[in-house]
Amino acid sequence: MKTRKPAAATVATYAVLVISSLGVLVPVGWMLSTALKSGEELFSQDAHWIPLNPTFAAFTRVFTDYPFATYFGNSLLVVGASTVIAIAFASFAGYGISRFQFKGRGTLMGFLLLTQLFPSIMLLIPYFKLFQGFGLIDTQAALIIAYVSFQLPLCTWMMVGYFRSIPTELDQASEVDGAGRLRTFWQIVLPLATPGVAATAIYAFITGWNEYLFALVLTSSEDKKTVPVGIGQLIGQYRIEWNDLMAASLYALVPLTLIFVFLQRRIISGMTAGAVK
Repeated sequence: MKTRKPAAATVATYAVLVISSLGVLVPVGWMLSTALKSGEELFSQDAHWIPLNPTFAAFTRVFTDYPFATYFGNSLLVVGASTVIAIAFASFAGYGISRFQFKGRGTLMGFLLLTQLFPSIMLLIPYFKLFQGFGLIDTQAALIIAYVSFQLPLCTWMMVGYFRSIPTELDQASEVDGAGRLRTFWQIVLPLATPGVAATAIYAFITGWNEYLFALVLTSSEDKKTVPVGIGQLIGQYRIEWNDLMAASLYALVPLTLIFVFLQRRIISGMTAGAVK
């Protein structure tokens, strides 16, 4: 009986994992199948998982018939810059909040959390008027500033939690050796916080990469639009090119997948390094 219970729990665990994986992989598989179909097969009455005559024409048209190379460049620039800025400020803020006692610290943390309770659409008009006053409409700077404001509060919360898990005795030992606060943060604490920085960067990048509403409203010219806006434009008034739409969506998944895999490895290596130290 003792052997059967762990075996049953293992089978149940794997069953849940398989069902969860199918819930993620089936839509992606259908996207790939749709992208590989021709226009005639796509709108035929008989639906097939495996295309009868697979073609990569949709993957080519995404870059030949639409300015998706420009969209990808804009997204990488805007999201990459906002992620770096948000992580930098969140790291300093998280370290300061976790290490220093000051009046209003709890209120500040509560305010950061409170900002996440409001839907972003409530901020759309104020942001638009603000950027319009500064002449930043239809610029990448406006998107970077907006994305940093979305990413920074929760990124700071995440970094505070991780810095609190690092013993303060390390700071005290560093001060005894003559190191200042900035040197302690940069050379002692931050390397140990690499897993937290990586996890926070994943969140910040995904948040910016998938953002659609502000990118749609704050940009209008083709050379400033991002990938989500470009994908949305593939939905026409009378016809939707589903194969092109799915091909563009699959291209949009590539940076997220690569960055997640890269940062996941950094998380594991960071944890291992911290354990050795």
